[in-house]
Amino acid sequence: MEEPLAETPLRPAVLALEDGRVFNGRAAGACTRRGGEVVFNTSLTGYQEVFSDPSYSGQIVCLTYPHIGNVGTNPDDQESQRPYIEALIVREFSPLASNWRSTETAQHYLEGHRIPVIWDLDTRALVRHIRRVGALRGLVSTDGMPAKQLIEEARAIPSMSGLELASRVSCAKPYRWEKGSILTSLPWNETAAEKGARRFRVVAYDFGIKQNILRLLVDSHCDVQIVPARTPAEDVLAMKPNGVFLSNGPGDPEPVAYGVESIRKLLGRVPIFGICLGHQLCGLALGGRTYKLKFGHHGSNHPVKNMRTGRVEITAQNHGFAVDPDSLSASEVEITHVNLNDYTNEGMQHRSLPLFSVQYHPEASPGPHDSHYLFRRFTEMMNEHGSTKRVSSAR
Repeated sequence: MEEPLAETPLRPAVLALEDGRVFNGRAAGACTRRGGEVVFNTSLTGYQEVFSDPSYSGQIVCLTYPHIGNVGTNPDDQESQRPYIEALIVREFSPLASNWRSTETAQHYLEGHRIPVIWDLDTRALVRHIRRVGALRGLVSTDGMPAKQLIEEARAIPSMSGLELASRVSCAKPYRWEKGSILTSLPWNETAAEKGARRFRVVAYDFGIKQNILRLLVDSHCDVQIVPARTPAEDVLAMKPNGVFLSNGPGDPEPVAYGVESIRKLLGRVPIFGICLGHQLCGLALGGRTYKLKFGHHGSNHPVKNMRTGRVEITAQNHGFAVDPDSLSASEVEITHVNLNDYTNEGMQHRSLPLFSVQYHPEASPGPHDSHYLFRRFTEMMNEHGSTKRVSSAR
């Protein structure tokens, strides 16, 4: 017989927002206080992947799915070496884990990384408030700090606009990645043709890269070398890559001037594929502008229309900024994808140079998998570019 669920001891917690709104709840995780921009995520599964996505650096995440923690955590679902959220807000937080893959409870996992949790509050009211007024700076306290002081501290937190966070979460030195996804790594799932497929040398810029991106690049027959965000383009070209990947990452894209400069130097020299922050940096490198969204796109159920095929993809997203399509030259850049919720730019391609990018996460860990084809498109572009270079050299 299963033991009854253990009752979590009552500890008070407070969420204080910069506009003076206060939410009271119960505490879990670490006994501390952490601040950041408060955003909400509408995913139904994959809370550990959300915790460990470096794009959430500087943000407090409210999960709209009401019951969190029930499947625990495990090493295979990590998207980076540690969780990056500043704090967690949920309706119900399970003290126990019940899943055959679980190696640690969510409580122990977050407590060990000094991340506070506030739960047993009205997350629907919080989300409605954010949707109405926009993303707000806030502070979660599980250490007994009075609400009035928390509001003042929340107002002192730096705004996400103008904040350069990519270099803070990037790797310190280059490294290789060789691990594919679990299913495709099994020997009986690889055909003889796949075993003999051409290998593409890909250099991936780490602006806050998720590990499932690297797994899917390996699945797509890429030898992947990851480099820090500030790596000069000259150093990347010296590695003689078949393609360059620009990763996701946190913060405002405009202060990442070093990334924009590198992309401009790489344009036309090598195929480029960017996602999320990488997409925004491509927009800036092509002469466009970015702007902050009211409350951003965070979740795994966002409809995006592929303007070339007319098909609608359900996508995973996590960003607070977008590229202004009107700021791009229509003669040079084609808009390939559009968000059907607010019609923001979700993808683009250069009309003559080998570069394309999307705002959403095609690796989508966990799902949906509608956009996995983009990794194949990247390898096809590298193949075509290599053929073009060989023909040009023969002439």
